[in-house]
Amino acid sequence: MRVLIVEDERSLAREMQHFLEKEHYNCDLAFNGAKASEFIAVNPYDFILLDIGLPDANGLDLIPEIHQHNADAYIIIITARGELADKVSGFNLGADDYLPKPFSLIELHLRLQAITRRKFGHNQFLIEFGGFSIDTKARSFQFKDTFIDLTKKEYDLLSYLVMNKNRVLDRMQLTEHIWGAFFEDDFDSNYIDVHIKNIRKKMLPFDESNWIRTIRGVGYKFEAPQ
Repeated sequence: MRVLIVEDERSLAREMQHFLEKEHYNCDLAFNGAKASEFIAVNPYDFILLDIGLPDANGLDLIPEIHQHNADAYIIIITARGELADKVSGFNLGADDYLPKPFSLIELHLRLQAITRRKFGHNQFLIEFGGFSIDTKARSFQFKDTFIDLTKKEYDLLSYLVMNKNRVLDRMQLTEHIWGAFFEDDFDSNYIDVHIKNIRKKMLPFDESNWIRTIRGVGYKFEAPQ
């Protein structure tokens, strides 16, 4: 999952980034509205954590930009302001949640998890398809009672495809969501294809169905086999 943190308190922003990256999110930081606008216009995000009191803008003014360029992103307003009017304005503009400062990073993580379950239609941490199941809390994958050993990147890629079932994801989208904005030193453009091949190979002994479709010249789509 990719997250944009828009927060002018740099120590807090970096603390949030450090915590969420340990929880396997990829995070970008914007300390002002201008930088946030740049990120929003060019990068796809799953979540945008948006402070209202930015040095050069009211964070609420960024919400229409988010809807224009990142229509699938979920917005959590994070601010020290507690006035009811701010909350009403945020929700009326399309924010999905509101978290007042000070807040616990654990609570922030729980809010993200709750939105993820709502967003992808899962009420619990278990995602099931066919005889397979993904436990998003334990970060495990299994077929019935047999655990299937996936690498971290394979798990991240498969779970992201499953959560976006029936949606075509191009290679750049998948790359940015798995590796983030800064690729590893040994990154290769064929990594996505290699990981997909390995995932299919590990699933094949249990189910020969083609759960992950190749969309030629574009990327991949997870869907129930015909």
